[in-house]
Amino acid sequence: MMLDLFDGQDPNIIAPPVTLHPNFLTQRQQQLLLNEVSDYPLTKIEIEVFGKKHLIPRTQAWFGDDGCDCKYSKTLINPLPWPPMLAKLRQTLINRCQLNFNAVLVNHYKDGHDCMGWHSDDEPEIIAGSAIASITLGACRDFVVRHKASQQKVTYTPFSGDLIIMAPGMQQTWQHALPKRLSITQPRVNFTFRLITPDFYRR
Repeated sequence: MMLDLFDGQDPNIIAPPVTLHPNFLTQRQQQLLLNEVSDYPLTKIEIEVFGKKHLIPRTQAWFGDDGCDCKYSKTLINPLPWPPMLAKLRQTLINRCQLNFNAVLVNHYKDGHDCMGWHSDDEPEIIAGSAIASITLGACRDFVVRHKASQQKVTYTPFSGDLIIMAPGMQQTWQHALPKRLSITQPRVNFTFRLITPDFYRR
């Protein structure tokens, strides 16, 4: 199903190519995933911004098929093998959404101080024109998208177990972010599934 936020609004408003699927995961599926996440080797990656190095305001881990490396701020990250529940989640996306993915970035936000700035998932290793699926567990946080040309913003508030699909081509025209929300004291886990060109950085 698609959550339509634009019925009856100004026709000049650009509708983001985003679909929100509430309650995609059951409570049991969510708990099994959260139990598994507690064993993930989550780390803070160091990035360089304007010549200065900083630790990102969250922890993360990269899983995927062999050869599905990603590059994050000049750092090459090799994929960890798929844990059992995460592999099942990928298969669920394939079966229910007819979307194929071979890698996933897991981000853990300990509370509302942890965040993600404006960006597009348009790294060269991501296959052009592929969709990106984002699944939330834990605290409800604002997920904001912004049109690159008009700067128009739209805010979604996915709950635990909800799925957001960013359609093919969205990363070229939109950015997204998870802003700080200092009143949030509970953790949030996000799984962002991507389709990567195998061996992109091994040629």
